[in-house]
Amino acid sequence: MRQTGRQSRRPERRTPPTTAELAKVHDRTLADAAARELTLPESGGSGGTGLLEPRPEIGDSWARLRRLGLDPDTGAATVLLGPAELERRRRASGLDTVLPVLRETLLGPSDPAPLILAVADAEGHVLWQDGERGLRRSADRIGFVTGARWIEESVGTNGIAVALRAQRPMHVHSGEHYLRSHHAWTCVAAPVHDPATGRLVGAINLSGPAHNVRPFLLQLTATAARLAETELRAHRLEALNQLRTLAAPLLARVGGPALVVDAAGWTAAAAGLPPPSRLRVPSEGWAPAAVHWVPGLGECVLEPLADGWLVRPVRPPEADGSGTVSAEQAAGARLRLDLRRPDRAELFVRGAADSWSHPVSPRHAELLLLLATSCEGSTAAQLAEALFGDAGRTVTVRAELSRLRRYLGGLLAHRPYRFADSVLVTVEGPEDPYDLLPASTAPAVRRLRAGLAAGTVRLPGAAAPVPPQRSTGSAAGGPAGTGITGGTGGPGSTAGAQPPPASSAASWSSVGPQSRSSSAETSA
Repeated sequence: MRQTGRQSRRPERRTPPTTAELAKVHDRTLADAAARELTLPESGGSGGTGLLEPRPEIGDSWARLRRLGLDPDTGAATVLLGPAELERRRRASGLDTVLPVLRETLLGPSDPAPLILAVADAEGHVLWQDGERGLRRSADRIGFVTGARWIEESVGTNGIAVALRAQRPMHVHSGEHYLRSHHAWTCVAAPVHDPATGRLVGAINLSGPAHNVRPFLLQLTATAARLAETELRAHRLEALNQLRTLAAPLLARVGGPALVVDAAGWTAAAAGLPPPSRLRVPSEGWAPAAVHWVPGLGECVLEPLADGWLVRPVRPPEADGSGTVSAEQAAGARLRLDLRRPDRAELFVRGAADSWSHPVSPRHAELLLLLATSCEGSTAAQLAEALFGDAGRTVTVRAELSRLRRYLGGLLAHRPYRFADSVLVTVEGPEDPYDLLPASTAPAVRRLRAGLAAGTVRLPGAAAPVPPQRSTGSAAGGPAGTGITGGTGGPGSTAGAQPPPASSAASWSSVGPQSRSSSAETSA
């Protein structure tokens, strides 16, 4: 009888690995990495042997820590915050307002299994810690205490660091920890964002013994993070309502269109124009009594008002379209995408429409990076494949690009999607290539990180990679300044391309558009 493909398919594993299996994966992976360092970089590891492998995010973390030279047996020295600095960070995080409800929800007296609740700030400092006393004494022995900075560079792969880096709920169990001293623990963490600004403000973590793992902890921690954000949103709405009460009589006396926004740009009240839900505030803030170009409104006079701003457009935006960048204003504009901080991407624009900047969302940062590193532009299907690995998700891509055009206007062209020909684009990346949008799982971004780490590609506007010294080698590829050769044509793609020899490294000078000038910035 003919055997069908379904019958011959290898059954998938439905049970999670045990702690003993994870410990073997940990030891084998690190041993394979050490062996590869003593042989050729091209030598294969254990991939494809049918053995268990670490999850991609765990494997990426281990590889990064090996490059940093962190010893899995000792870690690094722990530095604790002083009392004054600890209190300052607690107030700055804003999470002190949500701590009571978190303790009440997550550390109920009826829970039979011991847990530790830890709340960290955006930089990984443990601001608060609570839980069963005996378990906390065990945590003290590995340095998991209030005031410690729980980041990968110090204590290896752990729930708080991975969740902050990926900016999504994460679970690190037993042998998935990089340090062997942490293998007796399991920890889950979820990031918390400020609803007003979208900025990462911290993470909520639950830790316990690895032998007492409970599968619902990840969902519980993610729910707790959403609860914290709900509490923060309630406080913001209360402050916005107070600003609205203060602004109402003032707007009644203003002759002309105006609106009042809070410090994050959310509209409290408006008069004489359709109120946008939020204005884009640059990270350095606005200067009072000055004219600024505000995306969506055009030139505006700004005056401080309580904890917000009184915004008065110089001309009604609906009269002349001054709220968006026209094609004429885009000519010669300079656009700089700053991705140096893993937790905060920012866009800077300088041109005929004045200069402005504002933080961009993670999805918009991915799109802007892909557009900046695409030589000839990209179709919606290509961008969907680069972002999601699914060329059919064009509706999502077009919707996000439509939102980008609301404030970029003539800076963006379409058919295919790209930056306008006259716009000079620079992308500033972090020192460690694997810190480039670390929360992104987009296939094209992952390929780009690997290419940057290998020195085969560079970002638009960055210096060309310095090739290693070799005794022999022949030139290959095109002249210096050309883009990637041998790729598939998709944004950020390096598939199908082989790294050039050292003598032709200049031909891999950029994954982005071909250089049209000798300046440090690359024309898109």
